[in-house]
Amino acid sequence: MKYYRKLIGKKCYLSPVSEEDADQYCQWLNDWEVTQNTLVFRQQLSLSKEEDILKEMITSGAAAFAIVDIQTDKLIGNCSLFNIEKLNRKAELGIIIGDKSYWNRGYGTEATQLLLDYGFNILNLHNIMLEVFSFNKRAIASYQKVGFKFIGKRREALIMGGKKYDEIMMDILSTEFTSPFLKVNFNKLNPKNNKKDKNEN
Repeated sequence: MKYYRKLIGKKCYLSPVSEEDADQYCQWLNDWEVTQNTLVFRQQLSLSKEEDILKEMITSGAAAFAIVDIQTDKLIGNCSLFNIEKLNRKAELGIIIGDKSYWNRGYGTEATQLLLDYGFNILNLHNIMLEVFSFNKRAIASYQKVGFKFIGKRREALIMGGKKYDEIMMDILSTEFTSPFLKVNFNKLNPKNNKKDKNEN
């Protein structure tokens, strides 16, 4: 499988999603450990259904990307912006690192930064939010590191394993985000525009 370096970080890069990865995604999304932090674990996800999902993403022009290890070109996860509202310049963010050998190594944090870079500096969004379950401490720490802030919670919104958990809501504004890739490279190509690089969002 060939991937394309759309947005490039130090550890990973984002490539457009491909139908050819349907089997790998299906394996991840049927793995309890991988999906327990999402609502996907409640779904019966077949290969044909995942193929249909990827086809819809591709044909609709959704902001969905494969997360790929920059050293090995190995697929390790997926991330996307969804519920994009152009009028008010807002969207929601979702990310999953499916390859468990890449957990706790900074790949999810960097992929989130690259996706935000795309959202704020290509799609010109202003507010990007996400929802995360209160027990997912690892993800919450990663989102905070990127710059997401707590904006509220829905109390005891998830019941799993006989226990109740809050649904945490976090968001980040374009004015709170520093571009790790796009603006840096844009300014290299257009040095005259870099005299006063102020965020006017």
